[in-house]
Amino acid sequence: MSESAIARSHMIDCQLRPSEVNDERIIGAIRAVPREQFVPKAKRAIAYVDEDLEVVAGRFLMEPVTFARLLKEANPGPKDVVLDVGCVTGYSAAVLAGLADAVVALEEDEELAKLAEKKLAALEIMNVAVIHGELAKGVAKQGPFDVIFLEGAVEEVPAALIKQLREGGRLVCVRVEAGIGRGHIVTVKDGIVAERDLFDANVQPLPGFLKPQGFVF
Repeated sequence: MSESAIARSHMIDCQLRPSEVNDERIIGAIRAVPREQFVPKAKRAIAYVDEDLEVVAGRFLMEPVTFARLLKEANPGPKDVVLDVGCVTGYSAAVLAGLADAVVALEEDEELAKLAEKKLAALEIMNVAVIHGELAKGVAKQGPFDVIFLEGAVEEVPAALIKQLREGGRLVCVRVEAGIGRGHIVTVKDGIVAERDLFDANVQPLPGFLKPQGFVF
């Protein structure tokens, strides 16, 4: 077993399982993806530490535990279509691809989008389409989606994204309010949108999701 595979197993056994991530489908999908291939070569030795990992200036892979816990809540199924918002280099899309029927990976940085395509192709992951576009707008023409996954902390979940959820769909993210981050889920059932917080979480922000400031006299 390679050093990277050993580190991946250690992450699963020592970080994810103690954090109540024990769904074997999710564990299997994470185990199948070499996270170290999605970070700069200089950072491959720390690819499995439980912290957000900066891959280019201001853009991060979400820390493994928060990522896995949000996956658990989103519960993507084998027939689901998923929108991955802010895919960065494609790691999250690669994991989601092992759980869902199809993944639309949205990235607003054109160079990152090209890099994600390259890395996914190298791993022969064929059920992901990488799209270059503004993150907060989603990809309405490819929707509706069963799952929408926001790859970073946001102050506000745009209505435009919620509208792209299918009946029975789930949107998961880390939502920040008054400086405190929490795992958050938005669901649509019988046409009714519901939101609730899940767990404390502290991850790096996703660009373009700041709450509009109210008028101050």
